Amino acid sequence: MTRQIIRLLVAAIICIAAVLVYRSLSRYSLEDIRSSLSMIPPWRLVTASLFVAASYLCLSGFDWLALRYVGRPQPFRRAALASFTALSIGHNVGGAALSSGAVRYRFYTRWGLSGDEVAKVILFCGATVLLGLSMLAAITLLFMPPTGDGMLDLDPAARFWLGLLFLAYPVAYVVCSIWGRPPLKFRSFRMEMPQTKMCLAQIAVGTVNFGCVAGALHQLLATFTDAGYLQVAASYVTATIAAMLSHVPGGLGVLEATMLMLLPASASIGALVAFRVLYYFIPLLIGVPVFLVSEAYFRRLAPEREPSGEAARQA
Repeated sequence: MTRQIIRLLVAAIICIAAVLVYRSLSRYSLEDIRSSLSMIPPWRLVTASLFVAASYLCLSGFDWLALRYVGRPQPFRRAALASFTALSIGHNVGGAALSSGAVRYRFYTRWGLSGDEVAKVILFCGATVLLGLSMLAAITLLFMPPTGDGMLDLDPAARFWLGLLFLAYPVAYVVCSIWGRPPLKFRSFRMEMPQTKMCLAQIAVGTVNFGCVAGALHQLLATFTDAGYLQVAASYVTATIAAMLSHVPGGLGVLEATMLMLLPASASIGALVAFRVLYYFIPLLIGVPVFLVSEAYFRRLAPEREPSGEAARQA
């Protein structure tokens, strides 16, 4: 019964992804996308694309660490395949724990993980996201130059205390790993606190991931505004939190509106359109076919792995 529900959920996710492709194209005409991209120097598009690729590489690191945490290590290529496919779809569909989680379930159960272990992988990756986002927020608030004060309407003292507040979560996470924290329990489900080295790795890869996303945005916005990297990163963190709270798939419209509100007036929607194309739309166009091909591949292998009737009787 559970397998049937997962299959229906995966089918629904694919349908939603197809609708989102249409929505992404209809929201911005091809002429809008073309003109936006034409205003950005090619070398900045290249560097932004490299930052996007680095971000998805870091996201693969989330899964690679999570698989080691649950005691089911896999080759990095497997973690990268499952992570990219799941997140390229999950980033656009929204409800990442459910949408990308269903795709992860399809991959990882075929590689020997139980349902509880997949749930732990999803929770581990979710914690890494929050740790990275919180750490980047702390860095931007604590180190932003005075010229960035007006952007968030915060004076230096307010920025300092808010930065410490964001820093408190990753610090508390590491302290709990050192002192020991009771495991998370729900009925028969039990999730232990990661070891300190693993916690530090989560914070590092999570922070670098969001730093790369902010780097991609900064490269695209640099054509239109003189906002520094930390200003762009602070705006991105705020916009990401707003998008998470809105529950809008992919933060469509929320991310752009929030960043335009926080950044200087010279910031252009064209750069944000280009960012959405690079970080959301292109990975979605790659991820959906990869997922469909992988489904066909594993279905083709399934009959070969099943024992014949005589062999099954002998077993």
